[in-house]
Amino acid sequence: MKRYDLRHLKRDFESRMFDIINNSQKSEVLIFLFETIDEDCLQKLMRDIEENGDEILNSLRFNEVDWTMVLRAKGR
Repeated sequence: MKRYDLRHLKRDFESRMFDIINNSQKSEVLIFLFETIDEDCLQKLMRDIEENGDEILNSLRFNEVDWTMVLRAKGR
């Protein structure tokens, strides 16, 4: 299990997140912290993750803009 803090990327975290996911080991559990305000952006991100074949295990908002998402990567 690895944790990645992408909050410093502000709204440009998504491409970095997918780079990490796509280079992960099969069935590896990843924890991401990121910043987003837009609920539509979050819904799109969740759809993209599932379409990529990865499994979202948990997603929590822990203040106005910060989110944490736990997922299992399908591995490449």
